[in-house]
Amino acid sequence: MELTPIEVIGNYFFKRDDFFEFCGVSGGKVRTAKILCEKVTTGLVSAGSRSSPQIKILSCISNYLRLPFIAHTTTGELSDSLKECLKFDNVSIIQNKYGYNSVIIKRAKDDAKKLNYSYIPFGMECIEAIHQTKEQVKNLPFKEIKRIVVPVGSGMTFCGIANGLNELNIKIPLVGISVGANPFKRLKKYLPMFYNNYEIKYSKNKYSDKILDNDFMGIKLHPIYEAKCIPFLQEGDLLWIVGN
Repeated sequence: MELTPIEVIGNYFFKRDDFFEFCGVSGGKVRTAKILCEKVTTGLVSAGSRSSPQIKILSCISNYLRLPFIAHTTTGELSDSLKECLKFDNVSIIQNKYGYNSVIIKRAKDDAKKLNYSYIPFGMECIEAIHQTKEQVKNLPFKEIKRIVVPVGSGMTFCGIANGLNELNIKIPLVGISVGANPFKRLKKYLPMFYNNYEIKYSKNKYSDKILDNDFMGIKLHPIYEAKCIPFLQEGDLLWIVGN
């Protein structure tokens, strides 16, 4: 597996997992989506929020693979990113009136079963996501960084990093900045047993809030995810940039 690079600016380090690119979309989530989709022969179904990059990622990959793709999300104005997805003839976006995650997930699973399509988990919640992320830990400059900071949405990237650190027996503190729903159910399921060298902090912003002042050390960070880590960063930290 090719490792995405480390960038050093001033006294800060950046894991540029956003540099992984496939068929026009980039980021660590794309790596997992590519693996999940490449053997599918019928079609894809998934669910995601109107602000999540997951629907855009799967739209681009499904178009590249020439597979039909049905995405379930909530009602309301579609983001510019999701509007772009509708340019693909193979993509259908269904907006559900009752927008709880549990509702859109269930409806996506029901569609997948009915159509014999493959269901791509909400938030990429699967063991493959753990495997794809933990490998990327191997090129971190462990002797130079003080902490690893990462935005936490679904928590799967966070858990993948923790698994990688645990396998290498690295004791560097891992700090997750929660920007969405409570991630602890997934942390309990996917964190390594007895791994406790982590901390979850909470952004004061709502998930849907976009941070307009999202420039940090010359890098434009994702306004919903990575930019919410800025207030928590300290010199010597490594910010894990999942996507942008």
